Amino acid sequence: MQRLGSSSLQGDDLANVDMDMTPLIDMIFILLIFFLVTASFVRESGIEINRPEAASAEKKESVGLIVGINAAGKAFIDSQQVAPSRIRGMIEVFLLENPKGGIIINADKECPTGNMIEVLDQCRLAGAKNIAVSSVKKGS
Repeated sequence: MQRLGSSSLQGDDLANVDMDMTPLIDMIFILLIFFLVTASFVRESGIEINRPEAASAEKKESVGLIVGINAAGKAFIDSQQVAPSRIRGMIEVFLLENPKGGIIINADKECPTGNMIEVLDQCRLAGAKNIAVSSVKKGS
């Protein structure tokens, strides 16, 4: 008679026990695909910006395209410097792909105002309706 809790496997039988890894690998790939499909991809300007503070700053959930302007007044989209004359065309292409897409102007607080206005003007001329200027909430 066999005692409770004792194994019926002895000696050589224990050495031949294998664990099937296929279900584990399948689950890992399913989780990977799930996270890739559900992740929201944010397009960043790709440059370091010291944003100005504003007491009325609000968080925007859906962001389409971020246009960064550094302290020297140079504009960047997707980590690449863009001439002001090319901004309008790039935004028009973006709006064709994403008709309801928004534009965020992420300007450094030391950026010349004229450069920011020029970028804002190019966004409006391209047909963008949802344009915002990025800032951080005061005290945060």
